[in-house]
Amino acid sequence: MSTRRYDKTEQVDLSDEPVYWDLGSSLSYGEYLQLDKILDAQQPLTSEHDEMMFIIIHQTSELWMRLFRHELQGVLECVRRDDLDPSFKMLSRISRVQQQLLATWDILSTMTPSDYSAFRNALGRSSGFQSVQYRLLEFQLGNKNAQMIAVHERDPKAYAALRHALEAPSLYDEVLRLLSRRGYGIPEEYLSRDFSEPYRASKQVAGAWLAVYHNSEKDWDLYELAERLVDLDHKFQLWRFNHVKAVERIIGYKPGTGGTSGVSYLMKALELKFFPELWQIRTSM
Repeated sequence: MSTRRYDKTEQVDLSDEPVYWDLGSSLSYGEYLQLDKILDAQQPLTSEHDEMMFIIIHQTSELWMRLFRHELQGVLECVRRDDLDPSFKMLSRISRVQQQLLATWDILSTMTPSDYSAFRNALGRSSGFQSVQYRLLEFQLGNKNAQMIAVHERDPKAYAALRHALEAPSLYDEVLRLLSRRGYGIPEEYLSRDFSEPYRASKQVAGAWLAVYHNSEKDWDLYELAERLVDLDHKFQLWRFNHVKAVERIIGYKPGTGGTSGVSYLMKALELKFFPELWQIRTSM
């Protein structure tokens, strides 16, 4: 039996690979992705080791939310034109994005209370509560709360975007309009309401969804859409729960840097549902 010595690093043979060593006028990988901007955006305010991780976790979460919003806009357009098949791929991608967002809490939870306390004061009043993208997502999905945009008045562009999302029909509003166009009985006051107001669950809307489930062979795409929405809502609730537990683990019941009560405030959102009737009808089926 022969043995082979691994006493030196072996290199991959590139002699037969037509590598473009000279890029000429073409964009490089870093230039295309603008990595100089992205990788220069981590600027810790202290010398504490864990602050870099804290910054990167929140920056990557914002990037995932950016993709979430991009896919959600595509879903909205599909619903408006009653062409649901392409939306299912987008909703599937959103589901995978949500898995990535859930995973960020696992990494953040490697930080101990003393690790965070070492740089927390440097954050001042900055807080995830002020995330424009998170608030846009909640508004676009249907959790409307006009109070939430007040903290963004110092940023006219962000404030205008949030005001627009607050007053526009949410994804659920557009889905209910689609149900109405398909002949399912949605009350008129739900089709042309003040969309800046929080959505209130309706027995008639629940009845319409129940009819969709009973007619799944005829309107399979509506049935499939309903299940994809439940999945989205479910994962959003898991994200909120993991957020609460990560905060509780790291700071206990201290107030948040943004002025909220911290864990107590976050727990208020745990029962929120974007698509309430889709949960209610499960008891009736």
